[in-house]
Amino acid sequence: MTDNKSKKLPRREEIKEQYKWKLEDIYAGHEAWEKDFVKIKGLLPEMAQYQGKLGSASSILLQALKLNDDIQNLIEKVFVYARMRRDENNANTTYQALTDRAQSLAVQVSGAVSFITPEIISIPEQKLKQFLNEQKELQVYTHFFNGLLRQKAHVLTQKEEQILAFSGEISGAAGDIFMMLNNADIKFPHIQNEKGETVELTKGNYVNFMESSDRSVRKNAFESLYATYTKQKNTLAAALNANVKKNMFYSRIRRYPSALEASLYGDNIPKSVYDNLIDTIHAHFPLMHRYVSLRKKVLQLDELHMYDLYTPLVKELNKQIDYPEALDMVEQSLQPLGHDYIDILKTSFNARWIDVYENEGKTGGAYSWGTYSVHPYVLLNYQGTTKDVFTLAHEMGHALHSYYTNKHQPYVYSQYKIFVAEVASTVNESLLMEHLLKHTDNPNEKAYLLNHYLDGFRGTVFRQVMFAEFEKIIHEKAEKGEALTPQLLCEIYHDLNVKYFGDEMVVDSEIDMEWARIPHFYSSFYVYKYATGFSAAASLSKQILDEGQPAVDRYTAFLKSGDSDYPIELLKRAGVDLSTPQPIIDALKIFEKSLEELESLLT
Repeated sequence: MTDNKSKKLPRREEIKEQYKWKLEDIYAGHEAWEKDFVKIKGLLPEMAQYQGKLGSASSILLQALKLNDDIQNLIEKVFVYARMRRDENNANTTYQALTDRAQSLAVQVSGAVSFITPEIISIPEQKLKQFLNEQKELQVYTHFFNGLLRQKAHVLTQKEEQILAFSGEISGAAGDIFMMLNNADIKFPHIQNEKGETVELTKGNYVNFMESSDRSVRKNAFESLYATYTKQKNTLAAALNANVKKNMFYSRIRRYPSALEASLYGDNIPKSVYDNLIDTIHAHFPLMHRYVSLRKKVLQLDELHMYDLYTPLVKELNKQIDYPEALDMVEQSLQPLGHDYIDILKTSFNARWIDVYENEGKTGGAYSWGTYSVHPYVLLNYQGTTKDVFTLAHEMGHALHSYYTNKHQPYVYSQYKIFVAEVASTVNESLLMEHLLKHTDNPNEKAYLLNHYLDGFRGTVFRQVMFAEFEKIIHEKAEKGEALTPQLLCEIYHDLNVKYFGDEMVVDSEIDMEWARIPHFYSSFYVYKYATGFSAAASLSKQILDEGQPAVDRYTAFLKSGDSDYPIELLKRAGVDLSTPQPIIDALKIFEKSLEELESLLT
């Protein structure tokens, strides 16, 4: 979608409508958005009338919870619309302002409803049981109540909770500063592509350059990108440090042993799950080092550098895939999930749920997001690579998980936990991989796909666990009083790369700055869930292909379950037990088998 003569990113208005998401499905225009904005403000005094009364009668408690659901549904809608409009072009001041207003209102809402949790927790459990018996409509909130009672030791007084709620706007500052610097302000230099043309380096096309068969292009893109981040290292370190300090503040004020344990508590995930994941990967480092050795051998390099990690080993299959072809590939691969799933998928393709191409100022990467009352959306920065096809499948997994959950759960259980959020997306990727492998007899194409799978595994399991270990280390150091200077962050990150990649890899000094460009570090202790989700998905996709309908039924029930139970329990019912290291070990066996196949094809 770029201009081939100038090689510059197109402006938003230059993108064809069919490739832009239709946010009018949320709000027809700003007037409708403003109407809901005003409506929310009007509901807050109504909510205040319930303060101090939740334990007085079951009917009062029910009314307050219903009103809270309505308010949360509306503020979600208002915020999501504003933020997604801003994501279309982060430099657009109109949508910067809308996002700021929505964020401020969200903080007001948080403060206005902050009395609910401490008041419910203060109701004697016997009385709460009596309320549930009296009001059948209240029974839908049973799991919600149980979750609150679990957190009793970590909930503060009503006044303290209100103060914390009002601190929400400040607490998001580190992430906001990073987002604006990383998406709107940072500018990368122009470099030469494989044809010798001068093009602008962007976060979106960086991946393409790293997959280039021309090593000098890869090296130049790699060094140019990190040189740009290095110029901002003090600001970026300050932002990340502020985010860590925020996590420490909230964990300490709520009496958790650590920021990590605070983050796990809401999902009812034992710290052992996080530690076991890191330990299990450490025990399987030889597999990663073996993969690195294969890459070095096949590329015929005296030294393997960090910028050599993404170029396909089977270069002649590094082809451009048009977007319509990508849609067809994804649709065909997901046929095992049944007619209902495919019908929804087709609707999403045709009804502009997806924002496809990169444009000036657009938020990088890819995500799925939306609101309870409207279908989900997907943001892409599609470049036409095989990886982009897998990204499409991945994000549609998120989208349909949300679709099923929102259709089958009440609002209170619509926000499924992040721990399970990566499962549906990775099941889709696994099914796409199986489909593509099954439909080729070409050894080169099979090798290409196996290489892609191994690269995906490395990125989703090994890489994300390295990120998770980095997060754990920097939080532990900060909790001990150590200053997170740019130098220390770079040293920690460098040492981890040396451990994870082994002796055959030259760990270039530029990679030490990679921590500075990872947005997930501002959603702390998120990334380990990619690895657990990948492992669960490997098992579930195998069950779907091996068992057929019974496994599809279990899986569909999981997609519909939202947050109606603790995530580990939901996955157990689907057929995977992540309370043990076994799913991680099983996934690593698949990695080893695929590695053996690729070794036999290429050596």
